[in-house]
Amino acid sequence: MTTELKRPIRVLVAKVGLDGHDRGAKVIATSLKDAGMEVIYTGLRQTAEMVINTAIQEDVDAIGVSILSGAHNTVFPKLLQLMKDNDMNDVLLTGGGIIPDEDMTSLNEQGCGKLFAPGTPTQEIVHYINNWVATHRNF
Repeated sequence: MTTELKRPIRVLVAKVGLDGHDRGAKVIATSLKDAGMEVIYTGLRQTAEMVINTAIQEDVDAIGVSILSGAHNTVFPKLLQLMKDNDMNDVLLTGGGIIPDEDMTSLNEQGCGKLFAPGTPTQEIVHYINNWVATHRNF
């Protein structure tokens, strides 16, 4: 989809909880920047509340959560609830990490965007975010 955007896409890349492995999140952040997006990286050990507060302050179009700890079935529903509580209906919640396929399906059904497994080409993630924002952003 080729819709001219008024401002660059803004993406918050977050690491929630005690998961201290951020190499993948940094690779994704760099790929999104290289694709022309503005990226805010939260750093390690964020709470869901911290992520949502930062997303609101930074007026982001998308939140990408990297999770390797196995807490995805807790973290994503909490983020979705906080987004709902804050009327963030036009913000994409996406992410990736070690998430079994059946859990990805369940989280998608709950309202998460596409979730990506390790090894996903970064261009696939860039394309997904670009298309989602072009379709959902209020111009």
